[in-house]
This record gives sequence, C-alpha cells and structure tokens, in this order.
Amino acid sequence: MTRPLSTPVVADARLEAVLLRHEIETFNTAYAVTLDEQRLMDWVELFTDDALYVVLSRENFDRGLPVGLIYCENKGMIRDRAFALRETAMFAPRYLRHMIANLSVFEEASDGTITARANYVVLQVLFDRPDATLHQVGTYYDKFRRTADGLRLAERRCVYDNLLVPNALCIPV
Repeated sequence: MTRPLSTPVVADARLEAVLLRHEIETFNTAYAVTLDEQRLMDWVELFTDDALYVVLSRENFDRGLPVGLIYCENKGMIRDRAFALRETAMFAPRYLRHMIANLSVFEEASDGTITARANYVVLQVLFDRPDATLHQVGTYYDKFRRTADGLRLAERRCVYDNLLVPNALCIPV
C-alpha cells in the first residue's frame, strides 16, 4: 500500500533531531578551533548581540550563585574581553586544546531557542614547559539561537569542576 505524499514520515522527527545535533556539534567544533587558534575576535562573532557568557565554579552553579571568573552580559562585553586579551593583557605564551563531547540536545522552544549541554576539557601547554596540563574541565550549559549567519550562542555557562583553576584564565573556555 502506498502512502499519500501529505502523510508525514515517522522518521522525520528523528532525522530532524540528528541534523540539529550535527549542527550543534559542528558549531562546537568551530568554537574549539577558533579558541585553540586564539582568533578571539572571530570567537566574539559566535554569540548573539544579547548573549550571556559566564565561567563559574560548580559550587556557585549548584547554589544558584551567579558570581564567576568571567561574566559578560552581552556581545559588547564579550568583545571588550577579547580585545583586552588580544591587545593589552600580558600572559605567558601557550597552546590550548579544547575538547567538547557528550552533547545532549534538550529542546527547541517555540521561539527558536535550542537548549543543550556538553562536557568540555581544556588542555594547556606553556611554551617554556615540556608537558601538557589539564587546565579546566566542566560542562557547557547552552542556549543557541538561529540567525542569518547560522547558529549563535545566546547563552553559554561554562561550569568548571576544578577546585582551583591553575594559572590565569587567559583564553576563554
């Protein structure tokens, strides 16, 4: 028996979920590469104008406390941070490698906001040291929004599990 063309295919919702997951994984890969290559002004463009970018401890996150190491309430503040790091900050040269995995996509709300989370690990190699160190490990709690330029972050809360963050937090996570 053939099905009329107007009848939806059962796999459509699953296919859409797979495509959305792939889109977010592709975004996260581009995000990691942008930071690993220290292209900070390109990193800024991965956010919406009204974006929230916060880096805070697991302890504060679990208690509902907003205080973090970095707190940017919009793209202008994110741009200021990137500019300061690129032009004025003094820190030892380093390589970073961002690993993003275990993506979970929760929902796409009626307003188009997509809620997701993923784990991250940042490894660091200082130029004057022979070994890589674990710089930070944690979870991204994200809200994405579709724009004319593709997915952009409307919110990224980087919740780190480390008790202490070794060295300075120079390059964003």
